[in-house]
Amino acid sequence: MKKNLFFCFLFWTGISVAQTIGVQSFATGFTSLTEITHAPNDSRLFAVQQGGIIKIINPNGTVNSTPFLTLTTTTIASGGERGLLGLAFHPDYATNGYFYVNYTRAGDGATVIARYSVSADPNIADPNSGTVLLTIAQPYSNHNGGTIKFGPDGYLYIGMGDGGSGGDPGNRAQNINENLGKMLRIDVNSGSPYGIPPTNPYVGVAGNDEIWSIGMRNPWKFSFNRLNGDLWIADVGQDAIEEINKISSPLPDTGLNFGWRCYEANVVYNTSSGNCPSYASTVAPFALYPQTGSRCSVTGGYFYTGTAYPNFANKYIFGDYCSGEIGTIDSSGTITWGYDASFFITTFGEDKDGELYVAGGSTIYKVIDTSLGVATTQKNGLSFYPNPAKTEIFFKNPDGISLSNVTLFDVSGKAVLTKNGDIPSLSIADLAKGLYLMVLEDSTGNRYPSKLVVE
Repeated sequence: MKKNLFFCFLFWTGISVAQTIGVQSFATGFTSLTEITHAPNDSRLFAVQQGGIIKIINPNGTVNSTPFLTLTTTTIASGGERGLLGLAFHPDYATNGYFYVNYTRAGDGATVIARYSVSADPNIADPNSGTVLLTIAQPYSNHNGGTIKFGPDGYLYIGMGDGGSGGDPGNRAQNINENLGKMLRIDVNSGSPYGIPPTNPYVGVAGNDEIWSIGMRNPWKFSFNRLNGDLWIADVGQDAIEEINKISSPLPDTGLNFGWRCYEANVVYNTSSGNCPSYASTVAPFALYPQTGSRCSVTGGYFYTGTAYPNFANKYIFGDYCSGEIGTIDSSGTITWGYDASFFITTFGEDKDGELYVAGGSTIYKVIDTSLGVATTQKNGLSFYPNPAKTEIFFKNPDGISLSNVTLFDVSGKAVLTKNGDIPSLSIADLAKGLYLMVLEDSTGNRYPSKLVVE
């Protein structure tokens, strides 16, 4: 309750600060991360490695020494854009223990969607419980898609790339008789090995029944807004444009067409096949950006629904794989670029509270807002030094404001240190390295927040 009241205070007092995206190291020791996710109502994170290993990260950032699941080289083909690419937990995971993976199969490189079960130990899956649900042949080794997620309707959504090479040479994304270049939707709770949602657009007519939408190039990352069910799809571009699509909930069942290969985002790419729809009949990108500088491949993220960073509210947070930049998209579709990382961005993740993470190299980072009213304290005549600090900070109060206490909050909003009275200094020697929000309170209840970095 203290956290909620504190962040409500930030809103009510009308503090206006510039949005500044940053990252903070959370867990390390990984190789080729492809997914970060969580089970329903589970405070742990599950980190997926392309080579076939899933590791568990505890809420304090420690990583279990024993993997949750290991798929061997006899099961998967890894390298390039192949490997263990997706993980989704059943909405009733706490009861049935089912989770689903997307991997490329050893031997022929086909995409496999398979179900596994957790063992009696909640930290270890049963490696012998694998059941293959769906297999899709892949003509090339790239554009295999990767993400799988359960939608608000309880169905499993599967992002499939166009099969690879370049320019979709087989025009597969527009072919309704195969599953490449599509968003698929299946019912894992019925049928054998799965059922088809009765409202899928091609049920009972020509076309593959698994298809929910067509015209995708490579929807490497997509996500659902956990609060309202909106679907956000980041579709990797070809030569010029990266696009992000937003489909508002309730999701339509009319057979959406996102345009590829006829259109790359909002421009004509290749209409020579003669079966292209008009651009007006396709789904226009909600946001897009050109491949300029080092920007080359969008990595989709999440619409922020957490509480730790009010400045992120009503924004979709994503990145570019090549440039390492993290950006936001507002309600009008405007992109604002923020943090410029020194690593390739392969995936974002979301925990059960809606806070976000990003993978880079061997490390998973928390996505944070580094502004947090850094100048507010100084504007009221108060200041402190040094910042960043290591063991102790000192306060200046030239106007003689009657202070009653100082409190430090960590990035989750938890109070980690409180001292009462108008103190000249504060020891921070016992605090872990990272970003904190410091709030000074005077005797009349006024609060003066500021950012503190402990190094």
